[in-house]
Amino acid sequence: MGIAKLATSIAETGVKQEVGITMLKKAQEAQAASAAALIAALPQPAPSLPPHLGNHVNTTA
Repeated sequence: MGIAKLATSIAETGVKQEVGITMLKKAQEAQAASAAALIAALPQPAPSLPPHLGNHVNTTA
């Protein structure tokens, strides 16, 4: 393998890696946006107990 061919091969490998990393970052951004949208779409849970319950602990029992 000649030096020119080796240099070209190394350069192509670097470009392929950069493209792969860029595509991975775009996929992660898309998934983060989807996850944020799903979390925002969740309904707020209704309180199951009145707010005055659970405020005091009986330590003498």
